[in-house]
Amino acid sequence: MAQDNFSQVTEFILLGLSDTRELQLLFFTLFLLAYSMVLLGNLLIIVTVTTDPKLSSPMYFLLCNLSFIDICYTSVTVPRVLVALLSGHKAITFEGCMAQLFFLHFVGSSEMFLLTVMAFDRYMAICRPLHYTAIMARGACWALLAACWVGGFIHSIVQTVLMLQLPFCGPNLIHSYFCDVPPVIRLACADTALTEWLMASNSGLISLGCFLVLVASYVLILAKVRARLSQGHWKALSTCASHVMVVTLLFLPCIFTYLRPAGALPTNKYVCVMYTIFSPMMNPVIYTLRSSEVKESMWRLWKR
Repeated sequence: MAQDNFSQVTEFILLGLSDTRELQLLFFTLFLLAYSMVLLGNLLIIVTVTTDPKLSSPMYFLLCNLSFIDICYTSVTVPRVLVALLSGHKAITFEGCMAQLFFLHFVGSSEMFLLTVMAFDRYMAICRPLHYTAIMARGACWALLAACWVGGFIHSIVQTVLMLQLPFCGPNLIHSYFCDVPPVIRLACADTALTEWLMASNSGLISLGCFLVLVASYVLILAKVRARLSQGHWKALSTCASHVMVVTLLFLPCIFTYLRPAGALPTNKYVCVMYTIFSPMMNPVIYTLRSSEVKESMWRLWKR
């Protein structure tokens, strides 16, 4: 059948995490609490880093941008989820669904690239301290940050264009609480095998590639400092440990979700909670509790 004979779906229904009203109220409370922590925690980090001249190193510059990305990332999905849980209105327009998909992958992949840059920053600071200042100058940091956003945009536009090429003519029930590639592509009225492999190669390989680069950087750091664990190196390893926690919470669920064709296995919508809500919520907690400089700066800010 030709694609022109399909009647285009104008809206989708997001089924959410549960149909039970009691569970919906529970999820609303948990999501609202998590979103509030994301906003307050990351805004506090941004204000602290931007107002304290002592936190001008590349690590804190990148941390400030990570906090900004986390706010954007959770704001793509969580506010709409909260409205749907409270009001019961689960419909989303086709255009709104595609826009949500685009911005989710745009900001999400930019965060993956930024975490990779942060791992490179830690590697240079620990393993190449004499060259660190020259390599991680402020101009280089801005260039790396711009590369993260450009890479995220290219990835996202490819995903969105592939989705817009598909016809959607009948089913419109999305078994998730937000629009993403795996649940939406299953509703297409066409053979999506090739598109699924292309998208898995795009999203999945980006997630796996960044994860492997991160793991490799931390292995090199451990190999470098294992023989000279002075107090300064223990502090560096503590910082790396917090990065590993963030990486694990973000990358492993993404690899599980995207590194396979969408029709291979059903997507676990509860796994999606890990990288859309839980990981951004943990970032400010991990970084502030593991960094004495940030905590001291926050205390000075509070006294002012």
